[in-house]
Amino acid sequence: MEHNSTFPIKQNELDVLRDEATDYIKSVQWEQGNKAKSREKDAKDDSILLYLSRANNGSNVEITSVSKTILALKKRLLPDSIAIPVHLNQTLFTVQEGLTLGIWIKDSYYDASGLSSLNERKSALNSPQKREFESKLQTATAFQLFATAYKILHDLKPVASDDLSVMKQKFAGIPEVSFLSPLKGIACTLFYFDKYLGHPEIIKSDKDVIDFTVVYFEALIDEIQLRKSSLEYTETIVDRTYKLENSDFAVSGWENVFQGTAKSVEFNKIQFEQIVGNKDAKHFARRLTERMLSYDFEAQKNPFQELGGFMPVFMGYGIPGTGKSMLIAAIATRLKEHCDNLDIPFLFHPMPDTLISTFQGGSAEKMVEWMKPMQDPTKIIFAPIDDAENNLQERTAQGVSAGVKEVIGVFLRYTEGAYAVNYGNSSVGLFTNLPEMLDKAVISRIQGRFKIDGARTEHDFLDQDYIWWKKFEKTMPDFVNMQNPKNYDFLKDQGLTKSMGEILNAIEKPSEARVLEAYDIATQKHKTNEHSFFASLYKEIQKIFPFFSSRDVRNIQSAISLRLTDFDLEQDWFENPEMYFKKDYETKFNMLQELMKANMKGLDFSEIRRQEVVRYLDNVATIADTDFKRKVDARVNQLNIDLEAREQFEKRK
Repeated sequence: MEHNSTFPIKQNELDVLRDEATDYIKSVQWEQGNKAKSREKDAKDDSILLYLSRANNGSNVEITSVSKTILALKKRLLPDSIAIPVHLNQTLFTVQEGLTLGIWIKDSYYDASGLSSLNERKSALNSPQKREFESKLQTATAFQLFATAYKILHDLKPVASDDLSVMKQKFAGIPEVSFLSPLKGIACTLFYFDKYLGHPEIIKSDKDVIDFTVVYFEALIDEIQLRKSSLEYTETIVDRTYKLENSDFAVSGWENVFQGTAKSVEFNKIQFEQIVGNKDAKHFARRLTERMLSYDFEAQKNPFQELGGFMPVFMGYGIPGTGKSMLIAAIATRLKEHCDNLDIPFLFHPMPDTLISTFQGGSAEKMVEWMKPMQDPTKIIFAPIDDAENNLQERTAQGVSAGVKEVIGVFLRYTEGAYAVNYGNSSVGLFTNLPEMLDKAVISRIQGRFKIDGARTEHDFLDQDYIWWKKFEKTMPDFVNMQNPKNYDFLKDQGLTKSMGEILNAIEKPSEARVLEAYDIATQKHKTNEHSFFASLYKEIQKIFPFFSSRDVRNIQSAISLRLTDFDLEQDWFENPEMYFKKDYETKFNMLQELMKANMKGLDFSEIRRQEVVRYLDNVATIADTDFKRKVDARVNQLNIDLEAREQFEKRK
């Protein structure tokens, strides 16, 4: 769902509500439901659930005070401390701020949805109006609790432990969550939060208070997400964003940016040298990693964005078995090793296989949850989409599911448009065997593209075999009783290329017939070193491929800019991060600018432009024609089968 409006949450308005939030922390009353009291207990969490079920000590209502419980924790954990420890104080303050913001969000929903008007006329409402009032009251409560939990997570997650698995093992869930009214929702939430804090097995140190608070309010958001489909009158929730003044915090409907960001997915460690062939792909991947690592965490931007050498969306394509999955692992390996060396966080964030949902709107929701973490400016993020044709298939093709269309819609919004926030620290890589099956709008978002063609030369095949049989040589020397090739050292050709110029110098004219035809028409009118040549060529291409647009021209421009920044970062910079990576943004930018100037001195702009244009247009034609050619080949093959069958049938007569 696209958010059309952004509303500010002003600090002075929150100040007015803070006393109300403080009162909730000091004292709330909650009567446990029968279901919570008699909740079945499994072996793992028997004692905790039993403890929670008896939290009222047999009485119907009990006054709960989170602030008193925090003070009691201080006495239990740090009896000699005079002041409240930092972690306890931080948690108490954060919960107060979360409640304050939740109240503001609730009041805003009251006004936007018309609930305020219904509330004023509550005694005079007819039956349909009473039902509307009750439904909106529940929705207001759910949204208030969501905003409260979301703010608490926003403030505490950065200081919580990286590994919360132990705390999650202790946590037995929230026995009940009430949406009956805002007051009851807060009372119920704080009641169980307080009881958990008071359990000696849950909190054993002051840091545990922060960790548990994160786990608890994550669980609260999960519960709300599970139940939100039953809520009505959510239009004024999902159509807008609320942004906190002087902060990066924002509430955008039910979106949860924290979901799925806790840990990086495991992957096999692979070095570029283990990948045979694929010079173009390996070179692009190396440049990608160097550019991502140049991201400045303080300035929250990347100098390569200004210089024109950063591509947030790229594509690698080729036939099956040429090394796409290995390349994904190699990029992740290189980034992880450098990030570990530079002591910066890295997130390997591949698209999950279970993205497409059978429920209406479910796929879009899952896609948003996957895309949102890429807007986190505190990590280096690599997000590959393997077999991209499965989830980003051409929407106009017959039989494409509604789920795929939802996924593509979200992808397009988050890669270019109002939601397309990219700090220069994340990159999405599409990897596919069938680029012609990708949606055309998706392809137009791809700024960098390279072919993954695997082993192509005799030396490549020699090296591929060598990587295989050298394992036997290590196990049993002289077991491989074969002669090595003359005049070639194994893996010599598998090193990384110095620049794209070494790969593309051979490009003279387009290899695709229709592009060559347009190219020849343009050369008859203009020389290739004239600006008019390219304008004429683009116009001719548009006649052949009507979908060719200004975005394609921008993608070509990005590819040319990438060539201008096609230089190596100094090896000393990696060995001594203080020389470059630890510098401030302006210093890094100036250092790169000097390297760029030195690199440009040896380049021929008109030739680079011609090479990249030819390369891009050939790629456009290949993708556009492959599907048609495949169908023709299949038809020809079937006709040959029919012909052969007919001949054999005639012979048997």
